[in-house]
Amino acid sequence: MNALKLNLQSVLELTDEQFFNLCQANRELRFERTATGELIIMPPTGGETSNRNGRLNQQLFNWADADETGIAFDSSGGFKLPNGADRSPDASWVKLERWNGLNQEQQTKFIPLCPDFVVELLSPSDSLKATQEKMREYRDNGARLGWLINRNSRQVEIYRQGQEVEVLDSPATLSGENVLQGFILNLAAIW
Repeated sequence: MNALKLNLQSVLELTDEQFFNLCQANRELRFERTATGELIIMPPTGGETSNRNGRLNQQLFNWADADETGIAFDSSGGFKLPNGADRSPDASWVKLERWNGLNQEQQTKFIPLCPDFVVELLSPSDSLKATQEKMREYRDNGARLGWLINRNSRQVEIYRQGQEVEVLDSPATLSGENVLQGFILNLAAIW
């Protein structure tokens, strides 16, 4: 099953508050919203993808807990990007200073910023092209580092500010570079 896109612009325009309430009232569904207001309803992942995503988040959260320079988020966290899109990366991280600069309401609702680091783990129901577009959107909205992990092809696309996308074939590990200093993702549990 693929993601379903609904264009409601001709019928209604959801405010940020209404979109947040829609998501809260339908917690069994996963919503995103494009910068143009299209509503995206994403199907749940299968067991294998869920397990691999959990392993990815486990490594990121363990590193973030030890490092203490930022806050890690899983796929249930929503971000209001500067271009107006509402996105939920599979894993993400925000530098502590940026997180602490938000007030309580901003921290409680969809976070009004783009994460410094994002990961998308391509699932069988995801479109590669649409996920690549989402990764460019993250980069264009301020993400300093992004990884698109494609388990099917065993490739990783690395997105960095001001650079062309780098594609790695079957890497054993990924480095958090200067964004998540000291973080090394072991891909053995992800592949």
